[in-house]
Amino acid sequence: MRAKFPTTVHLFFFHSDEILLLRRFNTGYRDGWYSVPAGHLDGGETVLAAAVREAREEVGVEINPSALSFSSVMHRSEGDERIDFFVHVHAWDGEPVNAEPDKCDDLRWTPLDALPENLIPYVKRALENHANGVRFDEFGW
Repeated sequence: MRAKFPTTVHLFFFHSDEILLLRRFNTGYRDGWYSVPAGHLDGGETVLAAAVREAREEVGVEINPSALSFSSVMHRSEGDERIDFFVHVHAWDGEPVNAEPDKCDDLRWTPLDALPENLIPYVKRALENHANGVRFDEFGW
């Protein structure tokens, strides 16, 4: 039997020593917890195309795919099995805004040395991986 599970792309927007975080709201998964802009890949779409689309949908900015670079990939088990891609956004057009207020109740730039306690654990690990050059990880097994 072949594995069939969701694939997600997460976006790391850095500004000086800060990262863009959003607080999940009314989603049914970790509501009240902080994460980074992210979303599932649609069928027939590349990881980079999904990153560009999710940036537009969630935080209202435009990204040229050439402004994205690979950070890491994570094979995760948290109730179900998933593959998560993390990409570093180097440049974007526009100012990030909460473009999905029905799914997010806070959007903020947060210092990397003062991340909130309620940051989703696998996202925290992915940020640590990014800082340490770890390109592949398994989480939650």
